[in-house]
Amino acid sequence: MLISVYVPLLITMVIAVFAPRAAALLAPRPAAWSLASAALVASLGWLGSLALLAFAGLVQIPEVAEEGRWSVAAVRASDPVYLTVAGLAALTLLASLAGLVVATTRQLRHLRWARRECRLLPGDTELAVLDMELPEAFALPGAPGRIVVSRGMLRCLAEREREALLAHERAHLRDRHHLFQTLWRLTAAVNPLLRPLSGAGGFVLERWADEEAAVRVGDRTVVAHAVGRAALATSANRSRPVLAATGGAVPQRVRALLAPPPPRRALPFVAGAALLVVCCASLADAATDSEQMIETAQHAECVASVTAAAPSSVPPHGPCCEHRHDHERLAGPVGHR
Repeated sequence: MLISVYVPLLITMVIAVFAPRAAALLAPRPAAWSLASAALVASLGWLGSLALLAFAGLVQIPEVAEEGRWSVAAVRASDPVYLTVAGLAALTLLASLAGLVVATTRQLRHLRWARRECRLLPGDTELAVLDMELPEAFALPGAPGRIVVSRGMLRCLAEREREALLAHERAHLRDRHHLFQTLWRLTAAVNPLLRPLSGAGGFVLERWADEEAAVRVGDRTVVAHAVGRAALATSANRSRPVLAATGGAVPQRVRALLAPPPPRRALPFVAGAALLVVCCASLADAATDSEQMIETAQHAECVASVTAAAPSSVPPHGPCCEHRHDHERLAGPVGHR
């Protein structure tokens, strides 16, 4: 456990630095799934490592050891985690869990707000056109979701560009991109080191919707023009929703649309999958070591207690107390055999 418990923490730092760069080398759809998987596993590994470190310090407290009937000396001999490290891990764990609770509450409120807005929008179709001059276009997740476009935005675009814009927003709803965003926000609340994944993920989702729109329209140039025109029209609007055609780094999106479709690359995906496997394996190994540590400490305390009670009747490597007591109950008193 001394080494394996820290491996998920190190892998989390590696993922935070290199995952956004690796995602840029993948096609948008697999990149989004890779970032989501990396964020989920890294955050769970982060929480698991902190919990094991905090547990290693908790079991060294004499009052806790007395309740659990294990030897503090045996714990410290088999798993030398300093109490300072364990205390910092416990505080960090509490902060991560508190951040998760706060972020979950905010996301639930946001989803409820989006569903309420969907019900309040005019009409009962997927598309809701607002009678306003301010250019707007975004997708509202709900059951079902709605696409919101203002008349000002429609006037800014040609007919085929309008089709591309609607296909873009429809891709956000169909592929449930708001769930990816929710996951990234929650994992970033658990571990602030994972915030770069949330930023990279937002761009990847816009690129994913761009590629879906290009397939639907059949012309990548039209989609690039629609994205550029919509971004210029809404450049003065600072309160744009996240799932909007004008989100993300627009110049990079336009440049990608004017280029051929992104090729399929397996190396970044394979490297990321290997890191996640190592993270899970290290966490499982650390948990197994913790369990064995407690069993060894309980056995040491058991042998010490019985030795103190009857030092001449216990062999140096005798059985565990529970086994010994069970044997005595089955055999009965010596005088009745």
